[in-house]
Amino acid sequence: MKFRDCQPSRPKIQSCGRISASARRHGCAKTQFQYITASMADMDVLWRSNPTLAYRDWQTREAAGADKRPFSIRSIVQHQAMFEHFRRHLMARGTTVIAFSADDIEAFWRTADARTYTQTTRVRYVKLLDRLCRHLVFVGVRKDNPAASLLQSVRWPDDEPEPQYLDKGLDRRLQTHLQSSVEDLADLRSRAIVALFLATGITAAEARAARVVDLHPDAQPPYLLVPAHGPRGARTVHLAGFAIPLLSDWLARRQTQAIEGDLLFTLLPDGRPITDMSFGRIVAATLTAVGATNVEMSPRTLRNTFCRRQLLAGRTHDDVSQMLGLTSNRTCVRIAATIGKG
Repeated sequence: MKFRDCQPSRPKIQSCGRISASARRHGCAKTQFQYITASMADMDVLWRSNPTLAYRDWQTREAAGADKRPFSIRSIVQHQAMFEHFRRHLMARGTTVIAFSADDIEAFWRTADARTYTQTTRVRYVKLLDRLCRHLVFVGVRKDNPAASLLQSVRWPDDEPEPQYLDKGLDRRLQTHLQSSVEDLADLRSRAIVALFLATGITAAEARAARVVDLHPDAQPPYLLVPAHGPRGARTVHLAGFAIPLLSDWLARRQTQAIEGDLLFTLLPDGRPITDMSFGRIVAATLTAVGATNVEMSPRTLRNTFCRRQLLAGRTHDDVSQMLGLTSNRTCVRIAATIGKG
């Protein structure tokens, strides 16, 4: 009697200990153990030589959440970005994913980026590091889990904070401000950046990647093409009327500048992408100019304002989620709950 699963083509480490009694009687146990041992040895080398690839492979094939279900594509993309951020922190400290300690995690919390993390983001990092270290201990790459003790000191927030947005009055005031004339190149660029966030609801990452050829203010109707990225497919977002003259002016000015590359927005002649910190400063300066100082001064606030404006106009949650590039209505539901508050 033949057992086709005696020599799996791509064994998984998690299959260790799941060999049936029938398979053991027919000699498959030894074969599977040999394959598992070889796989562990290969992963040991990969975690040391290319942790980014090792993490991606583990996430795709084996990693699962607390409910033992595989992570969604969106979660996998988010986890990989978080892992890379932490790995770069470790590199800056002269250590690696197989050697870092609790001190390295503590130093991570003190970095400029981590100091701005919400409680929810901090919990996500702790769970990611605990899950990573438990896996590395299991495959024999690490001997300890420095993140384990942190699980006792973090917890999900009892209530999610109310999403930040501009009320209808501030939204209109900002739109009016953006339509006022400006000649200075830097001011024009800053206003165009804020206008794009407010008129399309795109994310900072999408604005950073936007190219000159993606903006079509002269089309009927005018629109921005948002290319596919990560788990999000490509989408077209129509431009709100208040932003069209400003974005047209910026596009014309941008095409006359001696700037490398084809990004729609860049602060330097070499064409490098704008950082989140720079986007934040630009948004903060513009919101301060219109007296919107009691909200989080970030592109996310403008994205939420766009979302809220669409809901106030009577669009469905499904339609608005599609405009935002979202696959669930959770964001719309949370923002819809604020309607009636201003």
